[in-house]
Formats: sequence, C-alpha cells, structure tokens
Amino acid sequence: MAVLQDLKYTKEHVWVKFEANRARLGITDYAQETLGDVVFTELPPVGKLVAKGESIGIVESVKSVSDIYTPLSGRVIDVNGQLADSPELINQDPYGQGWLMDIEPFDAPQMDILLDAAEYEKFLAQIQVEQENQQNQTGP
Repeated sequence: MAVLQDLKYTKEHVWVKFEANRARLGITDYAQETLGDVVFTELPPVGKLVAKGESIGIVESVKSVSDIYTPLSGRVIDVNGQLADSPELINQDPYGQGWLMDIEPFDAPQMDILLDAAEYEKFLAQIQVEQENQQNQTGP
C-alpha cells in the first residue's frame, strides 16, 4: 500500500498535495483498495464553497458508497473530469490520474492539522492491529 512522502493525509483517507495557492485532493491507496472497484464518482461543481469536514462528493464502488470529506475550507477551482467516464482511474492511479479536485484554501493554518506520511502510516498500522484484534475475538 503506497503512502507518498510529499503529501498530507487525513484520518478519512483523503490525501492533499499543496501547490502554490491550491490544494489537490484525492483518496488514498488504502481507501481505494478498501472500496474495491470504483464505478462512479460525484464531485462538486467548480466554484462551490466548501467547509472543512463537509461531505463534498461520493465515490461509489462495487462494495459501497462513500462520502468524501474535505479537510479544508475553500473554493473548488477544478475537478477531474476524466472520472466521469473513467472512475477506475482512482483504483489504477489514486495519487496521479485518479485525483478528485483542486481547492483554493481560505485559511492556511488548517493545513497544519493534516497528517504527514509517517503519521498516516502509523494510523494505518493502528487500523490493521484493530482489525486483527477483531478477527481474533470472533475466531476463525
């Protein structure tokens, strides 16, 4: 499972890449793997104002439908139009062609609460331990 060092992460499995005055968002490799084959995305319109913690879209897979929560308040300045016809790009390249949207953040300090790669890897390790403990409690 890939965790890129130059990105920031949330506990909701969203990655953020900051470039000048924009933040590119997508779902992590862990999220796409957990979801399974992505078959549909619903993204906000360009220009929409979004608030930190708000659901700003959905990713639907063969297993489930999941909300995407923004870690930043701001304005949506671009969305990945390729996902309308090719939602599988999220599975194939979650950190590249499978990006979801770009947001122009309103408040720089909110970026400081995001996890760095090492913190996100520790969080994933905790999830794995919890899942193993649950399996051990329920038995084979």
